[in-house]
Amino acid sequence: MNNSIKDFSWVGSQENFVDRENIRYVNHIIVGRYGGNSNAGQYKNEDGCLVWLNENEDWEFVIILDAHNTAESAEKIVELFENEKIQIKNLLSMKISQKTFKTLEEKILSMFQSREFISTCRNVQGETACLIVVRKDKYIWWFSVGDCVLYLFHPELSALGQYQVNQRQFYEWIGQVNTFEQEVPCYSVGKRELRQGENRLFLTTDGLIECPNEPYSNPKSIYDSFDNSKEEESIKTLFQNIQENNVLDSTTIISWNVTILKEVTLPSNL
Repeated sequence: MNNSIKDFSWVGSQENFVDRENIRYVNHIIVGRYGGNSNAGQYKNEDGCLVWLNENEDWEFVIILDAHNTAESAEKIVELFENEKIQIKNLLSMKISQKTFKTLEEKILSMFQSREFISTCRNVQGETACLIVVRKDKYIWWFSVGDCVLYLFHPELSALGQYQVNQRQFYEWIGQVNTFEQEVPCYSVGKRELRQGENRLFLTTDGLIECPNEPYSNPKSIYDSFDNSKEEESIKTLFQNIQENNVLDSTTIISWNVTILKEVTLPSNL
């Protein structure tokens, strides 16, 4: 078996992590989970995530999910992607080109818009936000329904006050209430070139951002937390702070570093 390939998935209905943190590595990707505070009224976790990667082929594919009412909608999306794993991995194994992410977007849309999946969604209780992020070579691509967040942390971008990649969208979901049942499905996609040097990709559900007293509503505070400590210690600190601020909502984090050695885009006058 190829040790460079790692797969991981989880949904909060399997294990909720209420009142406790859990931090694990999937190869070089760190997955952090905190289920919220029981003394704030939390008793369940409706987040979910999926992580695939292949170091030899130079890609990561991750999904983060934030469901409500029940975790059923998150479970169904994880199941959907697990069933299509081979085809998606085959797409990501190909050399990067202008067609790479367009082909992937078409594949994912065909999955979400299939008659079978739409029928499945009608029979679940609740709905989920869904953020899919792919890194291949020196590029990232994302597909977002709802309000999960992707940040890109790099000193050059931080100096310009730029941290957040996607725009949070409220009133968008997949599940019992399903954007893909509308006449015009609503979602956002995008592509970005990473910067030369060390880039940190950081995905989170909204428990971190909407915590009481808002310790992390400003993304710079998340960026700064990685400045003086290792990534595992930094994520432990994030969880400790939201726990101390009596967070109700669960928080799931996926984060990893990508070092880019290739030339990247710079202005012509430098």
